[in-house]
Amino acid sequence: MPIRPHLLVALLVPLAACAPDTSTTIDIAPLVTDSAGIRIVTYDHTPATAAPFQLAPQPRYRHGARPGDFTFQEVTVGRLLPDGRAVVYDPWIVEAVVFSRDGSAHRVLAAEGEGPGEVQFVDDMFALGQDSILMADPSLGRATLYVGDTVARMWSLPRGTRMDVVGAARSGELLMATSSGQWGFEGAWLAGHMATLDIETGVFDTVAPFDFFPRIPPGMQMDPIAAIGEVTVTAGHFVQTRSDTPEVIWRRPDGTVTQMVRWRAEPTLLTDEWLAPIEAENRRGVRMHQPDFSDARIERATRAIMAVYRASLDRPMPLFASPFADDEGRIWLPSYKPGGELKSVPPYTVIAPDGQWLGTVEAPPGFRILDVAGGLVLGVARDEMDVESVVVWELVGG
Repeated sequence: MPIRPHLLVALLVPLAACAPDTSTTIDIAPLVTDSAGIRIVTYDHTPATAAPFQLAPQPRYRHGARPGDFTFQEVTVGRLLPDGRAVVYDPWIVEAVVFSRDGSAHRVLAAEGEGPGEVQFVDDMFALGQDSILMADPSLGRATLYVGDTVARMWSLPRGTRMDVVGAARSGELLMATSSGQWGFEGAWLAGHMATLDIETGVFDTVAPFDFFPRIPPGMQMDPIAAIGEVTVTAGHFVQTRSDTPEVIWRRPDGTVTQMVRWRAEPTLLTDEWLAPIEAENRRGVRMHQPDFSDARIERATRAIMAVYRASLDRPMPLFASPFADDEGRIWLPSYKPGGELKSVPPYTVIAPDGQWLGTVEAPPGFRILDVAGGLVLGVARDEMDVESVVVWELVGG
């Protein structure tokens, strides 16, 4: 059965945000070395500094909770265009929606279907110009370039590779990485691969391997706090991480390593303190989806869900959640919280393109960033009524 790590943990009801560690550390300049042409930046601790930029005191706009707003179920992908407009995708509604610069107006750019300009499942999108957005749809096996409201071009994506588009090289090639696999592999980790796709010729080339997904611990049917290897793209380069390892690796499109950033980190163990909010949220979810259940049956169903977590008590959790890059080449590492990737929340650790540790960016609890570009931050947040809104903030400071 295919492994979908992004969905695996999200099958369980997520945890709300927890307060970040506010302890301080005396920061020391990193050791920077060069080995066979690879720049290596090493910190002997985890720097505890605030980034020189933060979210503005109030958002530029919030869209989703007011009368007349577009109603979302769950936004999974979003990008900012150079002129400040935003495009987001909701897989439950199966629509991509464009917002004006102030969020007051919106229109559907792509709706569900199989025809030109229509979508089935958008796993990522990329702003390629002032008015251009590229959407990758593995369900339809194609990438579509929209310029304004018009479908400018469509390209076929290779099928059967278990790879998704993660970005584009400056040469115009699409950069891809493993996104799913199958159980029964040998070794401690399932190997993933990075690849390039020449969209003009259709030539597909695997360029480098990476640790993708770990073997499930003995005696467990699933691992709710599994680490994961992931690949994102910045400035036309692959950026490789493994969430249980304090390291970020930059690679050229041909797979050549150009830079590594390493730091010392102490993992956080899963304890009952982390489980209490998850259990309460699961109980609420069971009651909402099964209103005819008795209290005793709700408790049994909740205990069954929580047994997966309790089997992992006292194990180290991942150091961070799914990384992403901004338009200036900085790498953002969201904080990890057990309960589902879509609930990864602040604070966000930011690393500069040259490996400098810029520090952490705070945000309201539960705010999940989708994109950072043009001095703006696009994300989503849920209110106390569980209504999801698209929110855009200005990024202020140095």
